[in-house]
Amino acid sequence: MLTDGDDCVFPFQPSCPSRTMGKKSRVKTQKSGSGASTVVSPKEMMNLISELLQKCSSAAPSAGKEWEEYIQIRGMVEKICKKQKGISVVFEGSREDHFADLMSWAEENGASCDGFTVANFGTEGYGLRATMDIKADELFLWIPRKMLMTVESAKNSVLGPLYSQDRIMQAMGNVTLALHLLCERANAASQWLPYIRTLPQEYDTPLYYQQDEVELLLGTQAVQDVLSQYKNTARQYAYFYKLVQTHPAASKLALKDSFTFDDYRWAVSSVMTRQNQIPTEDGSRVTLALIPLWDMCNHTNGLITTGYNLEDDRCECVALQDYKENEQIYIFYGTRSNAEFVIHNGFFYQDNAHDRVKIKLGVSKSERLYAMKAEVLARAGIPASCVFALHCNEPPISAQLLAFLRVFCMTEEELKDYLLGDHAINKIFTLGNSEFPVSWENEIKLWTFLETRAALLLKTYKTSSEEDRSMLEKPDLSVHSRVAVQLRLAEKQILEKVSSNGRAKRLHFQKKLEDGEPLLHCEESDIALLENTDADAKLPIILRKLEEVEEGQRRSGAGGDAGGQQRCSSSSGLECKFKPERPTGSGRPKCQPN
Repeated sequence: MLTDGDDCVFPFQPSCPSRTMGKKSRVKTQKSGSGASTVVSPKEMMNLISELLQKCSSAAPSAGKEWEEYIQIRGMVEKICKKQKGISVVFEGSREDHFADLMSWAEENGASCDGFTVANFGTEGYGLRATMDIKADELFLWIPRKMLMTVESAKNSVLGPLYSQDRIMQAMGNVTLALHLLCERANAASQWLPYIRTLPQEYDTPLYYQQDEVELLLGTQAVQDVLSQYKNTARQYAYFYKLVQTHPAASKLALKDSFTFDDYRWAVSSVMTRQNQIPTEDGSRVTLALIPLWDMCNHTNGLITTGYNLEDDRCECVALQDYKENEQIYIFYGTRSNAEFVIHNGFFYQDNAHDRVKIKLGVSKSERLYAMKAEVLARAGIPASCVFALHCNEPPISAQLLAFLRVFCMTEEELKDYLLGDHAINKIFTLGNSEFPVSWENEIKLWTFLETRAALLLKTYKTSSEEDRSMLEKPDLSVHSRVAVQLRLAEKQILEKVSSNGRAKRLHFQKKLEDGEPLLHCEESDIALLENTDADAKLPIILRKLEEVEEGQRRSGAGGDAGGQQRCSSSSGLECKFKPERPTGSGRPKCQPN
């Protein structure tokens, strides 16, 4: 989500059909229910905006009060929206009316348009349909820089004077891009209108949920981020509304006459679901961009196949797999959980191979063995308190989490052995390797702990998995309600699997203990065993970002970046590779997967 001071990157969602986007920009005045035009004095509106900004800028609520705060903020926003009804800039006609113009504009500006067209894929929304056979790894789409909306193009636009004087915009490229989008939407002469007219009028991000739909997420791990997303968006809107109305550098902005919360919510969602990082023209750093046409591609499991060619100064995408004529062309958005997809992209992906839930664990500072445990963890490069992930696939825990749990469950003698004993350094390296248990008793304790912890987390939900499945069978369930229930059910299924897996592991190691099976010690192995390639045993742990290493394995089971490519990634965004020069051989650039 867009959060103050957090320059995040987000991939785009499957594009949603729009009902009212069209050809001509216009400002309309909509009648209220009583038949009278809604008229609000500037002073009254500014007072409402100031109250909203003050509320959203107050200290975080105490635990358990977040929902109450959300309701209060939402009430203030809805009051503002009611008074702003009918003054947003909209387009006449349907979104689909403008896809032909988008394709023509793209072709005129040097983009590739020969192998595909935009088509409606029903529940998936609009996407790209192949108009000829395309082979896997074949370059089929490229978009030149001049078509992209970027932070740099914002700085060179009518928004530039305000950008140069506002630290918030300078620190938050995503917000700058959202305001840039709004300014260009209101500009009848904008070079990007063929693109902007094809954007959805509304999105399915939680910013568009009704209150009762958000309420379905209460108890889930995602709800805190959903509530924070709404609060942050409301705070940003109130801040920029006041800035646009009062700052001299904003005097020429069209937003001064028409800047509603609905406008900002639309722009934030457009950016949040579509933005990506690209290199600056000199390749020295990265910037944020909206990439027309490419952002029509829908998501599937796979590998990153998109890159940026600095020599030709264009974004390039190769086919993820073979596509026959008339098949939909998919790309891989990145290793996002379904919570991230729902919050940032507005959809739930049923077959998500990278779904996971968070679990926060820490060694209590009041524990007698805290200092020793913290020291062992520090030597392994693991904090004494950390948020870990429980995965939907096998193995459900990472090497980092396995190492943490082993240390968490160590006895004093075991801790001394890993700090001062023979081969202590080698033993630190084996903490995340499933081949080298600390002891059978330690394994039994850690899997018992994980089994119990997952079971306790399941009890925090207000509904059972069976109740969620029954609710999903209701034909009258709204789209947003369905997504919310799917998400909370997916969280439970992961926790159920982890609890079941923990029980199976506990019984497995209890049998080993009962049978007196000897442990495998690191000094008995050769160093190759320390490089176990299982996803839950990638070693060494020390000084590695294990979650990134393992996630790469979960995606492809294969190596790293190709030589000569620059890789830019975000913990919450789509990743692409930057190519400083054209490789030899095939004569065309190729994007290598992680």
